[in-house]
Amino acid sequence: MKNNLILFTFMFVAISAFAQKKVTWENLSKVKFEEKYFPAYDEYFLYPKFDKSIQDINGKTITIEGYFLDVASGSNTFILSLNPMASCFFCGAVGPETAMELHFKDKPKLRTDDYVRVTGIFKLNADDVDHLNYILENCIAEKIN
Repeated sequence: MKNNLILFTFMFVAISAFAQKKVTWENLSKVKFEEKYFPAYDEYFLYPKFDKSIQDINGKTITIEGYFLDVASGSNTFILSLNPMASCFFCGAVGPETAMELHFKDKPKLRTDDYVRVTGIFKLNADDVDHLNYILENCIAEKIN
């Protein structure tokens, strides 16, 4: 019985490791934007047209590296960015494809600008302008710098 449990645990870990896809910011740059009017805000926002390669990972478990940003203190929602806070998307240095919204079960013990590796379930968002275009749910993260 004990050997079966050890074998099952090993197989589960091995399958989980292979089920994750490592994604880079270059992969996520394959998106085009056009302005679209959103009546609820009476504003135009950049509306994404995701490349098929990005659509193919929607709903899949992925791993990506970037800079951790804690932009809403007291919240359990964070951002992963291609760049550190001083040159992130919100500061105007690059586009929205360089940032990803992170949702953790438990608040991570990370600080803004920690370089991290994050694994979670990848979700695309085109229509809810209150959230980023890329969202990672059920995240786990580890500091790598």
